[in-house]
Amino acid sequence: MNSRPPAQRPSQPLPEPSTIPLNGWHCGHYFYRFRREVMQGGLSLECQEQLEGALGADAELKNERQVSYWVSGHAADFCVMLMDPDPAKVDGVHQRIMAPGLGQFIEPVWSFVSMSEISEYVPTIDRFRDRLIAGGADPESPEVAAKVAAYERRLPMMNEQRLRPEIPDWPAACFYPMNKSRVVGANWFSEPFSARNAMMAEHAQSGIAFAGKVSQLISVGVGLDDWEWMVTLWGRNPEYLREIVYKMRFDKASAKYAEFGPFYVGYRAGAEEILDHCQLL
Repeated sequence: MNSRPPAQRPSQPLPEPSTIPLNGWHCGHYFYRFRREVMQGGLSLECQEQLEGALGADAELKNERQVSYWVSGHAADFCVMLMDPDPAKVDGVHQRIMAPGLGQFIEPVWSFVSMSEISEYVPTIDRFRDRLIAGGADPESPEVAAKVAAYERRLPMMNEQRLRPEIPDWPAACFYPMNKSRVVGANWFSEPFSARNAMMAEHAQSGIAFAGKVSQLISVGVGLDDWEWMVTLWGRNPEYLREIVYKMRFDKASAKYAEFGPFYVGYRAGAEEILDHCQLL
């Protein structure tokens, strides 16, 4: 006899099956090196044009957000970051780079697949007000009312930037994946939400000090890639990237609970600048 309870019907109609997210965009970070050992001199004109088309010239491949960098150090030569509602367009740029012709001279070295999101730790209007009061503010004061009203005006714009960010035209960027730890005594996922929320509030406060110097995107890789999140930092100057990462290391959310993957630092460049930097023209 089957004792399983009957399946519950959804209370609301489900959306149509689709590869397009209901919220946010697909995000891809792709890192490559040139296989100089199989080249005879630089890249042919045809291969140069293929790279130029993949990195932005071909309209049918162009993602909603697309930017490329030459990469410092020996781990990679260049990278491209892509964001679009359509995952086929995101991955299509990678496929164009690896297609016959140019592909024989390219080796993929690392990638990360993720999606943009609004974090559960972004304060609602009520939580923002509660945070002010917890910090000692008078709940009946005009100052609290003004700050809450200002936050309410800013929140839609901030959430739009989290889901569909405008990439700043700044020269430097840093990319790295991260997890939250699950070790005994430091298991992030066994902490109550109130504790996690407080730690993330402290973490966010550290970042506020770099407003106008550093812009960030935290995209989620849970269920999509080996790491849980991808951190992308854009800097007006690479010095600011070093400073913000160091400062935030001391926040409890990072010092006790964060695990980090490989770091890549890139400098914004188009196809010709990448080839010139790598001495392949």
